[in-house]
Amino acid sequence: MAASMCDVFSFCVGVAGRARVAVEVCFVSSAKGKGLFATQLIQKGETIFIERPLVAAQFLWNALYRYRACDHCLRALEKAEENAQRLTGKPGQVLPHPELCTVRKDLHQNCPRCQVTYCSTECLLAAAEQYHQVLCPGPSQDDPLHPLNKLQEAWRSVHYPPETASIMLMARMVATVKQAKDKDRWIRLFSQFCNKTANEEEEIVHKLLGDKFKGQLELLRRLFTEALYEEALSQWFTPDGFRSLFALVGTNGQGIGTSSLSQWVHACDALELKPQDREQLDAFIDQLYKDIEAATGEFLNCEGSGLFVLQSCCNHSCVPNAETSFPENNFLLHVTALEDIKPGEEICISYLDCCQRERSRHSRHKILRENYLFVCSCPKCLAEADEPNMTSEEEDEEEDEEGEPEDAELGDEMTDV
Repeated sequence: MAASMCDVFSFCVGVAGRARVAVEVCFVSSAKGKGLFATQLIQKGETIFIERPLVAAQFLWNALYRYRACDHCLRALEKAEENAQRLTGKPGQVLPHPELCTVRKDLHQNCPRCQVTYCSTECLLAAAEQYHQVLCPGPSQDDPLHPLNKLQEAWRSVHYPPETASIMLMARMVATVKQAKDKDRWIRLFSQFCNKTANEEEEIVHKLLGDKFKGQLELLRRLFTEALYEEALSQWFTPDGFRSLFALVGTNGQGIGTSSLSQWVHACDALELKPQDREQLDAFIDQLYKDIEAATGEFLNCEGSGLFVLQSCCNHSCVPNAETSFPENNFLLHVTALEDIKPGEEICISYLDCCQRERSRHSRHKILRENYLFVCSCPKCLAEADEPNMTSEEEDEEEDEEGEPEDAELGDEMTDV
């Protein structure tokens, strides 16, 4: 990679994150845009970088259904036992080893005006300094006629679970610029994210809002303008600019998940126990998750999304050499090497989950085209280029028609979950 094509990424603690190893952002091609590359050997298991989002927001349905999270960093606010009781629907559910729960309720703080909850004084102050002065509804928090509440209700009426974005992420972008002393700096930071053509933007909006997306988008734009108009961002409030902003969030928003129960389970896994005690604890946790699945289904976490400058530079591969996670139970994103990465090698993550990556090449391409509007050309996809253009579902249907045994059919369905 020629040095002239690369710019060493300037890490800004508090905006971008903490680099553990040297990386650089380089232009790859007109199709892929930029990518993230290692400038030194990165060993398997090494944390490549930790990044704080420019903005983040909890999903609105997730918050409505009492998944309690810090309004700034999305840290789960429930004690692990409270979390288990709500998810299982069993008020008397008791967890062993309660001392392993990391939630500190004594540190929680509420905004004195609107009463939204933060995990700490630090988060309350950080939110107030960056965007909450603009967005705080004060005593009108529960007033359905407040402009922000009208906007949120309109969003919930068109974007149902499973959620992939939030109108409040866009609201926090605007509020951040409105509060900023250096507005141009924040506008430049937000402009770094991937841009799409007008047709591609329409596809993203259609995916988020459904078949009636044009009318719904205009309604959201009108409510967004009434609640948040800012002269320095006037282009964002035009029909074309709002569609572009919507597509930016839909394409670049990184999902965030936090869970006090998950943190407790990880802490239990690290306990040094006698074999019999370990077996009993593992059996208890297995049954707990079965009870949660029966009562709640797949919605276990406090969920939201954020805009991460450096993570957005990581391109996709169906055989990634790095992965993202949120091990600190808040919005701090960790990118970790899955294998040794040599100097000059691109750092790639996967936009697909583990099960999706095991599906056919055609199925993977279908998911990526629908959600990210590109065709993957990673080594795995190139190696499977001669495979028939058939989705995994179509393959399953053909096998069923050929009289495959019932247990084999079940195996395929379980793999696809």
